[in-house]
Amino acid sequence: MIITTTETVPGRQVAQVLGIARGSTVRARHLGRDIFAGLKNLVGGEIEEYTKLQAHAREQAIQRLQEDAVKLNADAVVNVRITTSMIMQGASEIMAYGTAVKLT
Repeated sequence: MIITTTETVPGRQVAQVLGIARGSTVRARHLGRDIFAGLKNLVGGEIEEYTKLQAHAREQAIQRLQEDAVKLNADAVVNVRITTSMIMQGASEIMAYGTAVKLT
């Protein structure tokens, strides 16, 4: 499965647009991480626990995007975007979406 942020796949033609493929995950913060993050906020610097949490969430959203594209019988997903939104205090959604296509 080809996943790309561009509108086309170099050297290939889009034969058919199948629709929107999407994948998302909702993650909540952890109390222990919040305490450490609060301390880190006082001294500055990267909050590595949150960086790892967000990276894992992005990978899971992309994996789910790919699974959705397979259900659509796609060869590729083009114009992929990733968004983040707050669902409630302490929880956010990561969504990956793009256009599922058949290639020639």
